[in-house]
Amino acid sequence: MIANKILLQRKYSRVISAYAKLKNISLREALRIFYNSEIYMEMRNNISDMHCRSDGYLAEEIMLEIGNII
Repeated sequence: MIANKILLQRKYSRVISAYAKLKNISLREALRIFYNSEIYMEMRNNISDMHCRSDGYLAEEIMLEIGNII
């Protein structure tokens, strides 16, 4: 399923906000992490309908992804 570009941008902002709250970091830092994540790439490229998942789920997935890198 291909997501509407405007709705996808709004989804990105909600996921970034959820991630910032989850990790207690600034929105700027959360933004940097999000746009360098595999989750973002999958959402942007319409892979596996990641955009259909909840904001909290995606924020937790980013946390897991970053945990595996560090």
